[in-house]
Amino acid sequence: MMVPRAPVVVLACGNPSRGDDALGPQLLERLDAWLPTAGLGGRHELIGDYQWQIEHALDLAGRELALFIDAGAMTPAPFVFRPVQAGRLVEPGSHALSPESLLAVLARISSEPPPAAFVLAVRGEDFELGCAPGQRALAHAEAAFAFLQDLCGAASAAQWQLLADRQERLRAGDAGAVAGVA
Repeated sequence: MMVPRAPVVVLACGNPSRGDDALGPQLLERLDAWLPTAGLGGRHELIGDYQWQIEHALDLAGRELALFIDAGAMTPAPFVFRPVQAGRLVEPGSHALSPESLLAVLARISSEPPPAAFVLAVRGEDFELGCAPGQRALAHAEAAFAFLQDLCGAASAAQWQLLADRQERLRAGDAGAVAGVA
């Protein structure tokens, strides 16, 4: 008998020993502690790793939603939330894959449709080995965690797309989005 999978999978990557690269794993730990207290633990499976690898495509199978969390040096502050779709498949030989590549791998190995997928990229600035996350990066992670709580409470593809659209309008400076007008 097969155990049903949680409908939402959250995959975070980053190296806790490389400064702001620790933001992904730190957010995943906080989410792990928060989800049960919010009554949402059974809907989410959390997976952390140093980088996304081809094997993580299997973690996407049979899901409704997938969220990829990572720190990014070129990410606008405090974070970016956007949808992602299958892209060009990077040939095996690279150990690190993008979310787009993982979705492409899933499309090759499964006849099931892929989950609706989104990326939460948190602004990082210093990725030096042996450093702790910086204060600005931690402030960005704090904003991202508040947003993560909203995401987990609104776990449907349509709701996540609305949040992504609103976040895009906020980045573009849309006064209606800032005021909360849809």
